[in-house]
Amino acid sequence: MPELVPEPPPEFPPSSSPDFARPTSLPEALRLLEQGGWRLLAGGTDLYPAAGSRLGGAVLDLTGIAGLAGIALAGEVRIGAATSWAEIAAARLPPALLALQQAARVVGGRQVQVAGTIGGNLCNASPAADGVPPLLVLDAEVELLSRAGSRRLRLAEFLTGPRRTALQPGELLAAIIIPKSALAGSSAFVKLGARSHLVISIAMVAARLEVADGIVTGAAVAVGSCSAVAKRLPAVESALIGAASARAADRVLGADVTAALSPIDDVRATAAYRHSAAVELLRRAVAEALA
Repeated sequence: MPELVPEPPPEFPPSSSPDFARPTSLPEALRLLEQGGWRLLAGGTDLYPAAGSRLGGAVLDLTGIAGLAGIALAGEVRIGAATSWAEIAAARLPPALLALQQAARVVGGRQVQVAGTIGGNLCNASPAADGVPPLLVLDAEVELLSRAGSRRLRLAEFLTGPRRTALQPGELLAAIIIPKSALAGSSAFVKLGARSHLVISIAMVAARLEVADGIVTGAAVAVGSCSAVAKRLPAVESALIGAASARAADRVLGADVTAALSPIDDVRATAAYRHSAAVELLRRAVAEALA
Protein backbone atom coordinates (compact mmCIF):
# COMPACT_ATOMS: atom_id res chain seq x y z
CA MET A 1 0.00 0.00 0.00
CA PRO A 2 1.53 3.36 -0.98
CA GLU A 3 2.42 5.76 1.78
CA LEU A 4 -0.11 8.53 2.27
CA VAL A 5 1.48 11.94 2.10
CA PRO A 6 -0.56 14.71 3.73
CA GLU A 7 -1.42 17.63 1.54
CA PRO A 8 0.30 20.90 2.40
CA PRO A 9 -1.89 23.48 4.13
CA PRO A 10 -3.52 26.07 1.87
CA GLU A 11 -1.59 29.23 1.27
CA PHE A 12 -3.32 32.46 2.20
CA PRO A 13 -2.18 35.84 0.98
CA PRO A 14 -0.04 37.81 3.43
CA SER A 15 -1.62 40.71 5.30
CA SER A 16 0.03 43.08 2.86
CA SER A 17 1.33 42.47 -0.67
CA PRO A 18 1.10 44.22 -4.06
CA ASP A 19 -2.16 42.38 -4.74
CA PHE A 20 -3.69 42.09 -1.28
CA ALA A 21 -3.78 44.11 1.93
CA ARG A 22 -5.73 43.69 5.16
CA PRO A 23 -5.16 46.81 7.24
CA THR A 24 -6.09 46.81 10.93
CA SER A 25 -6.72 50.55 11.31
CA LEU A 26 -8.52 53.25 9.38
CA PRO A 27 -5.40 55.43 8.92
CA GLU A 28 -3.58 52.48 7.37
CA ALA A 29 -6.53 51.69 5.10
CA LEU A 30 -6.87 55.30 3.95
CA ARG A 31 -3.13 55.53 3.28
CA LEU A 32 -3.30 52.49 1.02
CA LEU A 33 -6.52 53.62 -0.60
CA GLU A 34 -4.98 56.96 -1.53
CA GLN A 35 -2.48 55.11 -3.71
CA GLY A 36 -5.33 53.96 -5.96
CA GLY A 37 -5.95 50.73 -7.83
CA TRP A 38 -7.64 48.81 -5.01
CA ARG A 39 -10.90 46.86 -5.04
CA LEU A 40 -12.52 47.08 -1.61
CA LEU A 41 -13.62 43.86 0.08
CA ALA A 42 -15.98 43.69 3.06
CA GLY A 43 -18.40 40.76 3.05
CA GLY A 44 -17.62 39.83 -0.55
CA THR A 45 -21.19 38.73 -1.28
CA ASP A 46 -21.41 41.11 -4.24
CA LEU A 47 -17.74 41.29 -5.18
CA TYR A 48 -17.07 37.58 -5.58
CA PRO A 49 -20.17 36.63 -7.63
CA ALA A 50 -19.55 39.56 -9.97
CA ALA A 51 -15.92 38.53 -10.47
CA GLY A 52 -16.75 35.15 -12.01
CA SER A 53 -13.95 32.61 -12.04
CA ARG A 54 -11.18 35.12 -11.31
CA LEU A 55 -11.29 38.11 -8.97
CA GLY A 56 -8.35 39.96 -10.52
CA GLY A 57 -6.84 43.25 -9.42
CA ALA A 58 -5.49 44.34 -6.06
CA VAL A 59 -7.85 43.73 -3.12
CA LEU A 60 -8.05 45.87 0.02
CA ASP A 61 -9.74 43.76 2.70
CA LEU A 62 -11.54 45.92 5.28
CA THR A 63 -12.57 43.10 7.61
CA GLY A 64 -9.63 43.67 9.98
CA ILE A 65 -10.76 47.19 10.96
CA ALA A 66 -12.84 46.82 14.12
CA GLY A 67 -14.08 50.42 14.07
CA LEU A 68 -15.98 49.91 10.81
CA ALA A 69 -18.52 47.51 12.37
CA GLY A 70 -21.17 47.86 15.06
CA ILE A 71 -24.27 49.89 15.92
CA ALA A 72 -24.30 52.84 18.31
CA LEU A 73 -27.39 54.65 19.60
CA ALA A 74 -26.63 58.06 21.06
CA GLY A 75 -29.32 60.42 19.88
CA GLU A 76 -28.73 59.52 16.25
CA VAL A 77 -28.10 55.93 15.16
CA ARG A 78 -24.69 55.13 13.70
CA ILE A 79 -24.26 51.85 11.81
CA GLY A 80 -20.71 50.96 10.80
CA ALA A 81 -20.39 50.21 7.11
CA ALA A 82 -18.93 46.74 7.83
CA THR A 83 -21.86 45.77 10.08
CA SER A 84 -23.40 42.52 8.87
CA TRP A 85 -27.05 42.06 8.00
CA ALA A 86 -27.30 39.39 10.70
CA GLU A 87 -26.13 41.87 13.33
CA ILE A 88 -28.64 44.47 12.15
CA ALA A 89 -31.49 41.93 12.19
CA ALA A 90 -30.69 40.86 15.76
CA ALA A 91 -30.12 44.32 17.26
CA ARG A 92 -32.52 46.06 19.64
CA LEU A 93 -33.54 49.10 17.64
CA PRO A 94 -36.41 51.62 17.69
CA PRO A 95 -39.63 50.68 15.81
CA ALA A 96 -38.74 53.21 13.11
CA LEU A 97 -35.91 50.87 12.07
CA LEU A 98 -38.08 47.76 11.83
CA ALA A 99 -38.20 48.05 8.02
CA LEU A 100 -34.40 47.93 7.90
CA GLN A 101 -34.39 44.84 10.11
CA GLN A 102 -37.07 43.17 7.98
CA ALA A 103 -34.94 43.83 4.90
CA ALA A 104 -31.89 42.41 6.69
CA ARG A 105 -33.73 39.11 7.17
CA VAL A 106 -34.42 38.63 3.45
CA VAL A 107 -31.07 39.72 1.98
CA GLY A 108 -30.03 36.38 0.51
CA GLY A 109 -29.81 33.32 2.75
CA ARG A 110 -28.37 33.05 6.24
CA GLN A 111 -24.80 32.71 4.95
CA VAL A 112 -25.13 35.95 2.99
CA GLN A 113 -26.67 37.73 5.98
CA VAL A 114 -23.75 36.72 8.22
CA ALA A 115 -21.07 37.73 5.70
CA GLY A 116 -22.72 40.57 3.78
CA THR A 117 -22.45 44.15 5.04
CA ILE A 118 -24.73 47.15 4.83
CA GLY A 119 -21.92 49.28 3.40
CA GLY A 120 -21.22 46.79 0.66
CA ASN A 121 -24.91 46.74 -0.25
CA LEU A 122 -24.88 50.52 -0.68
CA CYS A 123 -21.56 50.74 -2.53
CA ASN A 124 -22.64 48.02 -4.96
CA ALA A 125 -25.41 50.48 -5.88
CA SER A 126 -27.81 47.98 -7.40
CA PRO A 127 -31.28 49.38 -8.19
CA ALA A 128 -32.57 46.25 -6.42
CA ALA A 129 -30.51 46.69 -3.22
CA ASP A 130 -32.92 45.74 -0.44
CA GLY A 131 -31.23 47.97 2.13
CA VAL A 132 -31.86 51.23 0.30
CA PRO A 133 -35.64 51.89 0.63
CA PRO A 134 -35.64 51.35 4.44
CA LEU A 135 -32.71 53.75 4.77
CA LEU A 136 -34.32 56.36 2.52
CA VAL A 137 -37.42 56.54 4.73
CA LEU A 138 -35.04 57.09 7.67
CA ASP A 139 -33.43 60.14 6.00
CA ALA A 140 -30.14 58.26 6.21
CA GLU A 141 -26.80 59.88 5.52
CA VAL A 142 -23.46 58.27 4.72
CA GLU A 143 -20.14 59.20 6.28
CA LEU A 144 -17.27 59.13 3.78
CA LEU A 145 -13.62 59.16 4.88
CA SER A 146 -10.38 59.93 3.10
CA ARG A 147 -6.98 61.17 4.20
CA ALA A 148 -8.22 64.67 3.40
CA GLY A 149 -10.99 64.40 6.00
CA SER A 150 -14.62 63.31 6.27
CA ARG A 151 -17.88 64.38 4.70
CA ARG A 152 -21.52 63.42 5.02
CA LEU A 153 -24.00 63.02 2.20
CA ARG A 154 -27.66 62.19 2.11
CA LEU A 155 -28.08 58.63 0.86
CA ALA A 156 -30.19 59.93 -2.03
CA GLU A 157 -27.19 62.02 -3.13
CA PHE A 158 -24.69 59.19 -2.62
CA LEU A 159 -26.49 56.83 -5.02
CA THR A 160 -26.15 58.45 -8.43
CA GLY A 161 -27.26 55.62 -10.75
CA PRO A 162 -27.09 51.89 -11.37
CA ARG A 163 -23.73 50.71 -9.97
CA ARG A 164 -22.67 54.34 -9.47
CA THR A 165 -22.02 56.30 -6.29
CA ALA A 166 -20.58 59.65 -5.26
CA LEU A 167 -17.46 58.04 -3.77
CA GLN A 168 -14.35 59.99 -4.77
CA PRO A 169 -10.90 58.43 -5.34
CA GLY A 170 -9.32 57.65 -1.98
CA GLU A 171 -12.65 57.59 -0.11
CA LEU A 172 -14.38 54.77 1.68
CA LEU A 173 -17.82 54.50 3.23
CA ALA A 174 -17.33 54.40 7.00
CA ALA A 175 -20.85 54.55 8.44
CA ILE A 176 -24.54 55.13 7.87
CA ILE A 177 -26.07 57.82 10.07
CA ILE A 178 -29.77 57.97 10.92
CA PRO A 179 -30.73 61.32 12.46
CA LYS A 180 -32.71 61.52 15.69
CA SER A 181 -35.57 63.24 13.85
CA ALA A 182 -36.14 60.08 11.77
CA LEU A 183 -36.49 57.77 14.77
CA ALA A 184 -40.15 58.65 15.31
CA GLY A 185 -43.01 56.37 14.27
CA SER A 186 -42.91 52.79 13.06
CA SER A 187 -41.99 51.24 9.75
CA ALA A 188 -42.40 48.20 7.50
CA PHE A 189 -40.62 46.66 4.52
CA VAL A 190 -42.32 44.50 1.89
CA LYS A 191 -40.46 42.70 -0.91
CA LEU A 192 -41.75 40.89 -3.98
CA GLY A 193 -39.67 38.25 -5.74
CA ALA A 194 -40.15 35.07 -7.69
CA ARG A 195 -39.85 33.26 -4.34
CA SER A 196 -39.65 34.32 -0.70
CA HIS A 197 -35.85 34.08 -0.21
CA LEU A 198 -32.60 34.01 -2.18
CA VAL A 199 -34.02 36.15 -4.94
CA ILE A 200 -33.47 39.58 -6.49
CA SER A 201 -36.44 41.86 -5.89
CA ILE A 202 -38.98 42.52 -8.60
CA ALA A 203 -40.10 45.42 -6.44
CA MET A 204 -39.69 46.34 -2.79
CA VAL A 205 -40.98 49.17 -0.64
CA ALA A 206 -40.54 50.72 2.78
CA ALA A 207 -42.86 52.98 4.74
CA ARG A 208 -42.39 54.91 7.99
CA LEU A 209 -45.45 56.55 9.55
CA GLU A 210 -46.01 58.79 12.57
CA VAL A 211 -49.46 58.90 14.17
CA ALA A 212 -51.10 61.14 16.76
CA ASP A 213 -54.71 60.67 17.97
CA GLY A 214 -55.42 58.25 15.13
CA ILE A 215 -54.22 60.64 12.40
CA VAL A 216 -51.08 60.27 10.28
CA THR A 217 -48.85 63.23 11.11
CA GLY A 218 -45.70 62.16 9.28
CA ALA A 219 -45.01 59.87 6.35
CA ALA A 220 -42.01 58.61 4.41
CA VAL A 221 -42.28 55.98 1.67
CA ALA A 222 -39.73 54.64 -0.80
CA VAL A 223 -39.70 52.15 -3.67
CA GLY A 224 -36.79 50.14 -5.03
CA SER A 225 -36.17 48.03 -8.14
CA CYS A 226 -38.61 50.22 -10.10
CA SER A 227 -36.24 52.99 -11.22
CA ALA A 228 -32.55 53.52 -11.87
CA VAL A 229 -32.17 54.16 -8.14
CA ALA A 230 -34.59 53.59 -5.28
CA LYS A 231 -36.52 56.76 -4.52
CA ARG A 232 -38.87 58.49 -2.12
CA LEU A 233 -42.40 59.32 -3.32
CA PRO A 234 -43.29 62.85 -2.08
CA ALA A 235 -46.78 62.87 -3.62
CA VAL A 236 -47.73 59.68 -1.79
CA GLU A 237 -46.26 61.03 1.45
CA SER A 238 -48.31 64.22 1.16
CA ALA A 239 -51.49 62.22 0.51
CA LEU A 240 -50.92 60.11 3.61
CA ILE A 241 -50.51 63.02 6.00
CA GLY A 242 -53.84 63.86 7.62
CA ALA A 243 -55.39 60.48 6.86
CA ALA A 244 -57.09 58.45 9.55
CA SER A 245 -54.64 55.66 10.39
CA ALA A 246 -57.28 52.96 9.88
CA ARG A 247 -57.82 54.04 6.25
CA ALA A 248 -54.42 55.48 5.39
CA ALA A 249 -53.56 52.72 2.89
CA ASP A 250 -56.46 53.93 0.74
CA ARG A 251 -54.56 57.19 0.22
CA VAL A 252 -51.86 55.37 -1.77
CA LEU A 253 -53.11 56.17 -5.28
CA GLY A 254 -51.87 54.33 -8.32
CA ALA A 255 -51.41 57.53 -10.30
CA ASP A 256 -49.13 59.05 -7.64
CA VAL A 257 -47.00 55.92 -7.47
CA THR A 258 -46.61 55.23 -11.16
CA ALA A 259 -45.88 58.88 -11.99
CA ALA A 260 -42.81 58.73 -9.73
CA LEU A 261 -41.32 55.49 -11.08
CA SER A 262 -39.57 54.44 -14.29
CA PRO A 263 -39.27 50.64 -14.21
CA ILE A 264 -37.89 48.53 -17.05
CA ASP A 265 -38.81 45.24 -18.67
CA ASP A 266 -36.34 42.50 -17.77
CA VAL A 267 -36.18 38.76 -17.15
CA ARG A 268 -37.90 39.13 -13.78
CA ALA A 269 -40.91 41.27 -14.69
CA THR A 270 -42.37 43.79 -17.10
CA ALA A 271 -42.47 47.49 -16.36
CA ALA A 272 -46.27 47.38 -16.21
CA TYR A 273 -46.19 44.60 -13.64
CA ARG A 274 -43.69 46.51 -11.52
CA HIS A 275 -45.95 49.58 -11.59
CA SER A 276 -48.95 47.64 -10.30
CA ALA A 277 -46.85 45.69 -7.80
CA ALA A 278 -45.38 48.87 -6.32
CA VAL A 279 -48.86 50.26 -5.64
CA GLU A 280 -50.02 47.10 -3.88
CA LEU A 281 -46.79 46.70 -1.90
CA LEU A 282 -46.96 50.29 -0.69
CA ARG A 283 -50.52 49.82 0.52
CA ARG A 284 -49.43 46.69 2.40
CA ALA A 285 -46.39 48.41 3.91
CA VAL A 286 -48.46 51.40 5.07
CA ALA A 287 -51.05 49.11 6.67
CA GLU A 288 -48.35 47.03 8.35
CA ALA A 289 -46.49 50.04 9.69
CA LEU A 290 -49.73 51.34 11.21
CA ALA A 291 -50.93 47.98 12.55
